[in-house]
Amino acid sequence: MLQPNDMSSLVSVMEKLRMKKYDNEFMMTADGFKCLANNEIYKPEDLIIIRTYRFEGDNDPSDSSILYLIKTSNELIGYTLDSYGPQSNYEDSSFDDFIKKVPMKDHDEQQLFK
Repeated sequence: MLQPNDMSSLVSVMEKLRMKKYDNEFMMTADGFKCLANNEIYKPEDLIIIRTYRFEGDNDPSDSSILYLIKTSNELIGYTLDSYGPQSNYEDSSFDDFIKKVPMKDHDEQQLFK
């Protein structure tokens, strides 16, 4: 069972997102971030990164990932997940270029998950 403040593993964060209905996945496309829940395409100016979580593999530090918690201009909250380092999910720089354009406004984790 997850403890209220257990946000140390990707599995625990994903479970918290699911429980709060924040488990809307965003996928990089040629047109922007596509929300798989509603098939809408979002440009960087339509999004805000409200939290980031970084994870390293237990057995291999190069097995690293980052989860971006994202809020859309129409108040939908979801996430996108990427490996970082040599194992990145994207061979070109499109994801990195896109995510750098999305503004970040850190939200209090306690408020997000209460």
